[in-house]
Amino acid sequence: MSQISLNVNGKPVSGSVEPRTHLADFLRESRDLTGVHLGCEHGVCGACTIVVDGVPVRSCITYAIACDGVEVVTIEGHDDDEITRELREAFKREHALQCGYCTPGMLAVAYDVVRRLPQADRARIKAELGGNLCRCTGYLGAVNAIARAAEIWSAGSERVGAFLAARDRR
Repeated sequence: MSQISLNVNGKPVSGSVEPRTHLADFLRESRDLTGVHLGCEHGVCGACTIVVDGVPVRSCITYAIACDGVEVVTIEGHDDDEITRELREAFKREHALQCGYCTPGMLAVAYDVVRRLPQADRARIKAELGGNLCRCTGYLGAVNAIARAAEIWSAGSERVGAFLAARDRR
């Protein structure tokens, strides 16, 4: 067993892990962060995608031991985040959700797109979502939701504040 220390959703976390323990298993089993979904366990489906040091990562193929000292944000850590809040609303408005199994990983990638590529066109958004599989919705709703959220966030913080205030009055 090896000892690791990392920040998970803004809180310092330490634990003992076997060298073969994947980050998804560490987060689910020792931190009870079940928003980290396991689908294929081969890094193909994207359900396990989380943010590690600001980058979307497949946690089912990332060894926990390799994450000593990193900053990890799971879907649970995005609860108070304004970008994620807008993405959730946009996913709802665009009917991009059904069973929800892919949603945490999809939102991790969507968050990255909005933050890193706010001017992305629909083709680029589709390419960014290429590693996230969804058997229920198709991808049109997700692409539309991400495009809408990116449009709002690229317009600037004043407009975002006005949008959020107007939306909250509804």
